Parts: sequence; structure tokens; C-alpha cells
Amino acid sequence: MPRKKRVILGLIGSVLDAGVGPARWEKWRPTVSICQHEDWLVDRFELLYQRPATKLTDVVCEDIRSVSPETEVCKTLVDFRDPWDFEEVYAALHQFAGEFKFNTEREEYLVHITTGTHVAQICLFLLTEA
Repeated sequence: MPRKKRVILGLIGSVLDAGVGPARWEKWRPTVSICQHEDWLVDRFELLYQRPATKLTDVVCEDIRSVSPETEVCKTLVDFRDPWDFEEVYAALHQFAGEFKFNTEREEYLVHITTGTHVAQICLFLLTEA
């Protein structure tokens, strides 16, 4: 039986994932780094981002593609005004999860909670647990 496709769901990190120019490769950027393991392939990365991070998201997507050409990168805008408002963040992520087409027969899902505000990390954890 072939292995299930590995799909990562995660938020762009406006601080940890940030960086421009060649110097960005000299620091740890968790969203890119998760795709840099030769012995652990990520088949698809579902990258959630907020509107102010659009340019950063584009750079991170290109960087993932450059370090892991096998990885499909999909961007989804998940907009909330206040990333520290628990109710607003949970509602936006809950809506995403409700609309996302999960295929548990063929895919295994891992949630990447290294980035995002503490509120977003907690909300992702709670939604994953639920």
C-alpha cells in the first residue's frame, strides 16, 4: 500500500518566516525549513496567510519551491483584523477548516504551529484536537 500524501497546514509567520535578499537563507525560517528534510518529504503545504503578509507569503512559497520542488504549495487568505483576538482568530480558522476538502483516505495532515501569534497557535491546536 503506498504511503499517504503528507500535507502540512500552517500559518505564515510574519516574524520567524521573514527575510529578504540572500541574508534570509542565513536564519531559521520554520515554514521553509520544514520542507528542507531530504528523508521527510512534504507533498503539499497549505499555507494560510493574512493580507498584510501577502508579499512575504509569495517569497516563502517561492523559497519552499526552490528547496523542495516536489512540494506543492497552496496559499489561502485567512483574514482577521486582530491576530490577538481569540474569538476572531478561532472563527476564521474554524471557517477554513469547515471549507477545506480533507481526504483522509489518501492524505495525512500535520498542523504546523511554530509560527503565528500565540492566539493563532492555540486556536490551531484546539481545532486540530477537535
